[in-house]
Amino acid sequence: MVIELYHNDMSTCAQKVRLVLAEKGLEWKSHHLKLREGPQLKADYLKLNPNGYVPTLIDNGSVVIESNIIMEYLDDTYPEPSLRPENFVERSAMRVWMRQLDVDVHLATGFISNAVAFRHQHLSARPSLEEREIYYTNMPDPVRRKRLRELVEEGLQSALFQDAVRRFRKLFDNMEAALANSPWLLSDVCSLADLAYVPYLTRFEHLNFSSILSDRPNLADWYERTKDRPSYTVAIGDWLNAEYLTLMNEKGETALAQFEAIFNE
Repeated sequence: MVIELYHNDMSTCAQKVRLVLAEKGLEWKSHHLKLREGPQLKADYLKLNPNGYVPTLIDNGSVVIESNIIMEYLDDTYPEPSLRPENFVERSAMRVWMRQLDVDVHLATGFISNAVAFRHQHLSARPSLEEREIYYTNMPDPVRRKRLRELVEEGLQSALFQDAVRRFRKLFDNMEAALANSPWLLSDVCSLADLAYVPYLTRFEHLNFSSILSDRPNLADWYERTKDRPSYTVAIGDWLNAEYLTLMNEKGETALAQFEAIFNE
């Protein structure tokens, strides 16, 4: 068995896949990509993953992309311990939870992270608007180009940021309600759905936005229990990037009042 993973230390999507690998006790070969340097956009990597994203899994020569699909692939291929409910109704509900990530939750995470913290990396690397415009123009995807320009140039004033904060308020309210009925999102057992959401709560913690848990006791308890699992240390804790943590912590603290004003409106 040879499992290889192209990933990034702080990528939420990579964290999801590493959690599954850790839960199953699978060994894997790491190909760590420093995304700010752009290796994911080079020809060799694009042959593996035409979308230019991480993670990409290679299992005995077979390439699998898209984090949620990789998670289910691993559970199909290495079924012990199982991370999906046996009950087909619960399994369908699991996919509804995971689909939200692909539809808009993951994108909302990027909007918040860029508007609060990562925009400062772009501003520091390219101090003049002219330099940044050249950078934006060179981005091949016009949609990503437009979004990044808005988030970098407008920051917390961006409508993308504000709508993303509101999306997470809805999500966390839904998670709080679901966790009132069972210790995990679907049942008494941790599933792929739970593992898929752990990195997003972690990102909020890193941004100093943990205040959202103060009046959501079920969600707060769930998050602490996920962090207590050995897989969390292996998949997330051991990969934390001190430079990024400092940036997110400092910029998040500065943005907290405005974030809370939108989140609690």
